[in-house]
Amino acid sequence: MKTVFRNQRGFTLVEMLVVLMIISILLLIALPNMTKNNDTAAGKSCEATQKLLQTQVVAYEVEQGSPPANLETLVTEGYVDTASCTNGQTLQLNGKEVVISS
Repeated sequence: MKTVFRNQRGFTLVEMLVVLMIISILLLIALPNMTKNNDTAAGKSCEATQKLLQTQVVAYEVEQGSPPANLETLVTEGYVDTASCTNGQTLQLNGKEVVISS
């Protein structure tokens, strides 16, 4: 017995190429925007870390009676886990103020 398939329809090569082209164009538009947002998020993360360290400097001063000599003191004393930014910027203690430097 012979089986006959009728009305089988699939995508043609041209239709597949058109879909791939549209997806490629959307990716070309979306990727630069995602990269820009990543940089903004990294900057905000560093600012948040700066504020956290600033509050820990004050907490250290209240508990110890004097400000820490540097940010590594906060790490070794257990006030914070890390005293650096994830985007490559560095944080420094300038007197009693935590500042971001490139």
